[in-house]
Amino acid sequence: MAAVEFVNATRTYEGTKQPAVDDLNLHINDGEFLVLVGPSGCGKSTSLRMLAGLEPVDGGSIRIGERDVTSIAPKDRDVAMVFQNYALYPHMTVAENMAFALKIQKVSKSEINKRVQDAAKLLDLEPYLDRRPKALSGGQRQRVAMGRAIVREPQVFLMDEPLSNLDAKLRVQTRTQIAELQRRLGVTTVYVTHDQVEAMTMGDRVALLLDGVLQQVDTPRALYESPSNAFVAGFIGSPAMSLVSSSIADGNAVVAGFPIPIERSAINNLNNAKSVMVGMRPEDLTVNAEGIPMEIDLVEELGADAYLYGKTPSEVGAPVSLIVRVPGDTKLTRGSRVKVKPTRTYLFEDSPTGKRLT
Repeated sequence: MAAVEFVNATRTYEGTKQPAVDDLNLHINDGEFLVLVGPSGCGKSTSLRMLAGLEPVDGGSIRIGERDVTSIAPKDRDVAMVFQNYALYPHMTVAENMAFALKIQKVSKSEINKRVQDAAKLLDLEPYLDRRPKALSGGQRQRVAMGRAIVREPQVFLMDEPLSNLDAKLRVQTRTQIAELQRRLGVTTVYVTHDQVEAMTMGDRVALLLDGVLQQVDTPRALYESPSNAFVAGFIGSPAMSLVSSSIADGNAVVAGFPIPIERSAINNLNNAKSVMVGMRPEDLTVNAEGIPMEIDLVEELGADAYLYGKTPSEVGAPVSLIVRVPGDTKLTRGSRVKVKPTRTYLFEDSPTGKRLT
């Protein structure tokens, strides 16, 4: 086991001006489960491949433990990777797939058998050791890919969207198993996903990237409650936070004619700006006798809760979208008009950076 560190790590693909990963500084603690998350093309998979040695580093360095591995070949980095498509050999049994890398390393037969049996027991694969991949379900194949990584006893596990080929129910089940397994093994793990729900439920910490730039890295709870900018706020949380560009009048942000007080410290940071970005999470909006007018477009019923999706009426200005969480037994339908009042708001600069205003 070992800590991992990216130091000003940069990767620019040939023929492009914008780096795929731009000056990444990130420290991953020994034994930590860190999730890299972000939209497609944000640089998360490139960062993982740089750590694995599958992509060169054009600037900066990468360290695993005490070693600078920037120029070290992938096979000498002591990492094990779990791929999106499992990458199992179809002509080999489960046991042979798990043992293959150890045979290449010329590990003794008795040691190979011991490691394969231990990993199979850990992953509930003992009944399937003599089967070939085509006879397994998607979830079982994924566990075989995990087992192949575990038997190598690496310093670092690297996982590149390993659950994306599974159906929704199996994804929930398998992500729980992976998180539990990582905590039992205590191996430093870097996990890539585009699914923010997956990131929030699995990681000790989550690193969010956009256009190759690290936006914020923190615990899932801290990312949710204290986003550093509007992008983080809108990406983390399901359903997403409503972000509304609002004019400023008399120390208030005005949303569809409804005034929302702005803290004095935030006003001081506005630098005479004429507008501000107001963020409101679905659970921080309540149906009220007074508040922001909203016409409901869709009611999403989820049992104990329901979500109201709607827009402000055009007669109060340019329509803005809002999402409100309400109790599941709320008697509201499409076309209903209500007023919603925020109990908590987030304020951001109304600018391309969308910086959080304290």
